[in-house]
Amino acid sequence: MTFSKALFHSVRDWLPDNLLLSIYHRRRIGRFPNLRNPTTFNEKILERCLYPDPRYVDLSDKLKVREYVAGKIGSEYLVPLVAEPSDFTEEVFNALPTSFVMKATHGSGFVKLVRNKAETSFAELDALAQRWLSTDFYSIYRERHYRPIERRIFFEALLLNEDGRVPADMKFHVFNKNSGDPKIFILVISDRFGERPRGDIYDADWNLLDISMGKYARSTTPDPRPRNLDALLWAARELASDFEFVRVDLYDSNDVIYFGELTFTPGAGMFALTPDRVDYEWGSLM
Repeated sequence: MTFSKALFHSVRDWLPDNLLLSIYHRRRIGRFPNLRNPTTFNEKILERCLYPDPRYVDLSDKLKVREYVAGKIGSEYLVPLVAEPSDFTEEVFNALPTSFVMKATHGSGFVKLVRNKAETSFAELDALAQRWLSTDFYSIYRERHYRPIERRIFFEALLLNEDGRVPADMKFHVFNKNSGDPKIFILVISDRFGERPRGDIYDADWNLLDISMGKYARSTTPDPRPRNLDALLWAARELASDFEFVRVDLYDSNDVIYFGELTFTPGAGMFALTPDRVDYEWGSLM
């Protein structure tokens, strides 16, 4: 680590939210953000991090959002809940099925896939759970709506396709600024938990777009159009209908649609879009 990086890390926790986010944005996007008059997509996401809609808190809580989803599109779109214990104990672990997914309520990336419980242990999962629970997700990128979320561990069924793979993570970026049908861009993350995760962006007609987002490498060939694309788009539109913009994550598991999460500040305003003009084009939709 260079001296400048070491100095930055030593004072990072003391920096005001707007200053820290501006520094991170400069590093990831290549320019300092205009927080007084945001125009790009990432600048407007930064503004949301700093001044979140109060509704974001419960709808970013991975457990509480389930009630919203059930009311909007039906409980059949929810991944089956295996357990939501007040405390993760060895008794809870012993009662879990052979395969499951362990998650935490209060942030992004708190996901542990367990295909065979015999290959892990309570001690291993408890150590991971305690690490998650001790993490103040707000402090990482200052997304303020994550701070009030109650930190809990819960368990869902493990979704697998017929080939044994985890279904692609389909992230519907839904913009409702203009009247009529919303503008939708679909980021498809394939092989997310494998060795070569890929990220490809499609429009609502499943045309592959010449756009890259964040760190994901692109595929060499487009994915086949989902047979239930219309149903996926319907679910995304319904779940996004109350907001000017939200990212709706869905899974298509053997032609059955499941809800993943709602994300109001994707990448905390630091997902570089290539070409850069897309940052401005998406920003104009908000």
